[in-house]
Formats: sequence, C-alpha cells, structure tokens
Amino acid sequence: MNRLLGVILGSVVVALSFNLFLIPHKILSSGISGIAMIIGILTPFNTGLVNFLLNLPILILGYIGLGKRFIGYTIISVITLSAALYVIPVHAVATDALLSSLFGGVIAGAGIGLVFNCYGSTGGFDVIGMLLTRKKDIQLGGFLILLNAIVIVISGFFFDWDTALNSLLSIFVTGKVIDAIHTKHRKVTLMIVTGQAEEMKEKLLSSLVRGITLLDGEGAYSNEKKRVLMTVISREELAGMKAMISEIDPQAFVNITETVEVLGLFRRG
Repeated sequence: MNRLLGVILGSVVVALSFNLFLIPHKILSSGISGIAMIIGILTPFNTGLVNFLLNLPILILGYIGLGKRFIGYTIISVITLSAALYVIPVHAVATDALLSSLFGGVIAGAGIGLVFNCYGSTGGFDVIGMLLTRKKDIQLGGFLILLNAIVIVISGFFFDWDTALNSLLSIFVTGKVIDAIHTKHRKVTLMIVTGQAEEMKEKLLSSLVRGITLLDGEGAYSNEKKRVLMTVISREELAGMKAMISEIDPQAFVNITETVEVLGLFRRG
C-alpha cells in the first residue's frame, strides 16, 4: 500500500511540475512526456490523453521484460499522471523561464525518483531505462539525459533554441535529481573482519542472494587469527546487512566502500 501511495504521489508531483512550471513556458519534459507536451502545445489535443496513448506500446514492452508488479505500478503512474495533467490547470507560478526550468526540473526529478523507488516508472523512456539497468550498472538519470536529446532537437525545430536550451537544462536537472533519489543501481563492497566467520557466513548466505568470499586475516598488533568476509551488495540491501552483522558479532570490524563497477557474476534485482 505504501508503494502504491508513493507511485500516485510521485505522479501527481510530476504533473504539478509540468502544468505549473514547464508547459506555461513551453519548456519540455523528457522522453514520451516531452513529445506529448509538443503535441499538446501545437495541436488541440490534451497533453494527458496524448501521453497515455504514446505510452501504450512501451507498457507492453515493459510487461514482457520487467514483470507484472513493475508494469502494474507503471500503468497506475501513467493513468495518474495523465489524469492529473488533464485536471490541474496550466498556470505559470513564475514568470521567468529559466527559474521555471530549474524548479520544474527539480520537482519532476523528485516525483520520478519517488516512483522509481516504489518499483514503478512514469512510462515512456523510463521503462527503456529500467530495462537496461537490469542488465548494466548504469546511472538511470544520466542515461535518460542522453536518451532525451531527441526531444531537444524536436523542440528546437518546432519552437526556438532558447526554449530548447531551457528544456535541456530542465532535463539535465531532472536526471541529476533522479540519480540522487534513485540509488538502487549503486553498489557497495563490504569487508567484514570477524572472529565468528562461520556463523556470519551461514546467516548472510541464508538471507541474501549475494556470494561471499572468505579470506584469512591476522591482527598486526595482537597476532589474533580472524577471517575476512568480502561481498558486493546493492545500496538498498545495506541497512539489512548492517543489522545482521551487528546481531551476530557487535565487535566485527566492517569497511564499507562505494563500488564503481561490478564485472562478472552479479545478480541484479
């Protein structure tokens, strides 16, 4: 239920950023939503309706590659976003286009990041990005910035390049905020020095899907023999891992470092 509420709330936040900051200044959002905004600005069609229709084929692709739960939340997000775009009046909060692109990008990124953290997406290119993050350790926000370059080119030809550059700024800010909020792709390496290695190993292996490497260690000052457990986990697993380590051996020495990249066998969620 909490995830469902998060998906709905995040989608409404995105719609608010569109109708209060971006659309009044013809600043485009990213991906399919941006294309829907172009059509909504240039034609009599409502942006929400166009957004829903353009998302249908991508939702089918997401169902095949990401499963029922993800695509179910995504459908809820797309319907909520489309309905909110239809209901919320288009009204400029700020008169300055630059300020609107910045604040609109931040608010949109916060809403999209919230939806991602609730195991859904807002549809469009986000689904494609999520499909790729299942296979590669890439930053989702950075990938979406690159993927959405097509929206900037389209907006430059249909409107003007001032609008295109403001749109690029908004998309860049959105991507950075998404990466700050959505941390599932990030990995950390744990080095656990403990005198209760066997108990620690059994507990962790029974609770995680990650492999563990055992190393021999010796205290340089005490000459005490200890074992070192090394493993790589996703950041969202870190809190649970720390709780288990503390439960088994409160005196264990644990070094946690950010992992830039993982090669070889690593199960991605």
